[in-house]
Amino acid sequence: MSTEESIVNQLDLSISGMSCNACAMSIEKGLNGIPGVEATVNFATESARIAFDSTTADVATFISTIEGLGYSARTLEETTPDMLDAEVRERVAMLKTRLIATAALAIPVVVVSMVMSFQFTNWQWYALALSFPVVTWGAWPFHRAALMNAQHRNTTMDTLISLGIVAATGWSVWALLWGGATDNHHMSGMSSLPHVYFEVAVSVTVFLLAGRYFEARAKRRAGDALRALLALGARNATVLRDGEEVVIEAALIRVGDLIVVRPGEIIAADGIVQEGESTIDASMLTGESVPVDVAKGSKVTGITVNLSGRLIVKARRVGADSTFAQMTKLVRDAQSTKAPVQRLADRVSSVFVPTVIAISLLTFAGWYLFGDNVDRVADSFTAAVAVLIIACPCALGLATPTALMVGSGRAAQMGIVIKGVDVLQSTRRIDTVVFDKTGTITTGVMQLVDVICASGVTRSEILGYAGALEHASEHPVAKAIALAARTELGSLSAVGHFESIAGMGTVGVVDGKRVMVGGEPLFEKQLTIVSKEMKEALHSARNSGNTAVLVAYDGTAKGVCVIADQPKQHSAEAISDLRNLGLRSVLLTGDNRATAVAVAEQVGIDTDEQHVIAGVLPAEKVRIVADLQQRGYAVAMVGDGVNDAAALAQADVGIAMGTGTDVAMNASDLTIVSGDLRLVSDAILLSRATLRTISANVFWAFAYNAAAIPLAALGYMNPMWAGLAMAFSSVFVVSNSLRLRTAKLTPHTAFVHATR
Repeated sequence: MSTEESIVNQLDLSISGMSCNACAMSIEKGLNGIPGVEATVNFATESARIAFDSTTADVATFISTIEGLGYSARTLEETTPDMLDAEVRERVAMLKTRLIATAALAIPVVVVSMVMSFQFTNWQWYALALSFPVVTWGAWPFHRAALMNAQHRNTTMDTLISLGIVAATGWSVWALLWGGATDNHHMSGMSSLPHVYFEVAVSVTVFLLAGRYFEARAKRRAGDALRALLALGARNATVLRDGEEVVIEAALIRVGDLIVVRPGEIIAADGIVQEGESTIDASMLTGESVPVDVAKGSKVTGITVNLSGRLIVKARRVGADSTFAQMTKLVRDAQSTKAPVQRLADRVSSVFVPTVIAISLLTFAGWYLFGDNVDRVADSFTAAVAVLIIACPCALGLATPTALMVGSGRAAQMGIVIKGVDVLQSTRRIDTVVFDKTGTITTGVMQLVDVICASGVTRSEILGYAGALEHASEHPVAKAIALAARTELGSLSAVGHFESIAGMGTVGVVDGKRVMVGGEPLFEKQLTIVSKEMKEALHSARNSGNTAVLVAYDGTAKGVCVIADQPKQHSAEAISDLRNLGLRSVLLTGDNRATAVAVAEQVGIDTDEQHVIAGVLPAEKVRIVADLQQRGYAVAMVGDGVNDAAALAQADVGIAMGTGTDVAMNASDLTIVSGDLRLVSDAILLSRATLRTISANVFWAFAYNAAAIPLAALGYMNPMWAGLAMAFSSVFVVSNSLRLRTAKLTPHTAFVHATR
């Protein structure tokens, strides 16, 4: 059996102790060395995704392998949001304490070393005394990581930092003890005497601790969205067991349990309301701030909040099957993927540290052989240490994951779930957006839009008779009429002798009158008179793309009820937003052309045959999307139903409405949880902005090292400033990614033009 065939399980681990991308690469290499394992380690999210064959490896094997490399790990199931937040806070606090203490000791060393007016006899010994705790305790995180990796014949960024600090300190101690560095050096300034570099060692330590501190703070902010998402779920729930209310952990809820949800409580699982009426706040799931009314029979989703009345909800999806769990998994999946440009960065990082050490040694040799005879040892040492310190693979490792973490977290807060980084690259190329009609552009629910009455007949009469009769039918058209009648009139009369005639309509007795609702064939069969006025009204409504039925009583057609599947509230605005982005919209539907054109006109889609494709069977949707692709278009498909799944999978980017079916969402690349079409343009904008940020980060990381290492090798960079530059490079990458948290996504702003 091949490795690919034998991999049957997937596991996510939380890892702590990594200090740079080389650490992640080291762990990844160690895990992939286990038979039947394919692992990806993400430095920014401090996690590992492992696919493995359960017959050759298990969780204990992975954790022991990681711990053997000097890091710690645990499963994500053991990692609560509070635990994650506490660990991040503890790390930030530790770095802050270490930074403040080392800075307080380092500042006097730097001042006395660089300002001759502050120097006094034997000042070097005081510099050594103040430097010692800085380069040992202060720099211990770097030394510890370097030693652990050395035990396993690995090198990381910490190796370079530790070597630089040890080299600067070791040279200074030698110069102080045996090189005569104190012999009237403060008075004569003789360049032939050995230099001490305590200020280099302490300043590099402080700068790099500062970089780690600000990086940790920034990474904490970058991960806030996911931690907030994880924290949304209910911790406990009240369920009915044998008629008694029992409080249990939310994780223990079973399908079929009756959950009692009081006002202000979080609904603990997806389910259906069995008792009660209330208003639900779904903003944390959909991004939509308008509350939703629910009653018996309404579907509700876990993590939404009950605002008013008491509800009893029958659990339908729990645990990993719930909407919340699936959304969280998709966000984690997106943050665990790697862009091709990041894979290139990983390969560079794997050979980066040994290459830098080699360059540093060559730099020392070059300066020693060809440098100034007077200061060649000092110059050689300074340039070599600067090369060690200024090199920074950390920025390469942070380039993609931090941007992806912030971007996908921002998307999740807006109610958009992005499956992975490959989706971002596909989204950037999109020029055509194909929409399904029913349930995507329109509400998917038939609504009464007009009542046309014969002379001398009122709207209330038509609705009273038609609504009462149609209330007994299950047909979507009948439901629309009955709902409108009940809403306008308050109550409906009873129906007797009800009969449903397939394909024609309904017949029954309401308030002693024989009432009929249906099309012309029904009225012809029943020998009912239909005036020219009513026929024209019926045909006019149908020619406009609507569904229309006649209503008759007393042996004569008295009115026409016009029913339509109305566009969603924001569909027209969504199409306008896409047009402003330079994207063309296409309507693809199985309905007749008249109906499709009517909807297209309402929402602003061009009505020619290139933009409105009607009468399409579900199987033909795939062919049409593929045909557009063959003609050179990059296609995004937006749909919500089972019949859209294949087309969603075929499209360059599949966008599913979260209000639709699970099949459609599983086949898609992006999911709009709320079903608000305006988020399609926001999803495209955010994807483009995230990809641009990734590209900018990677370019900066490569450009920084390409420019900085030669400058250091040529002697243009003092080790102290090299340390500052190195710390800044990582902070810059993370800070640049954090801009995605506040990026304006309204398509009418200048941000649109900045991201195209």
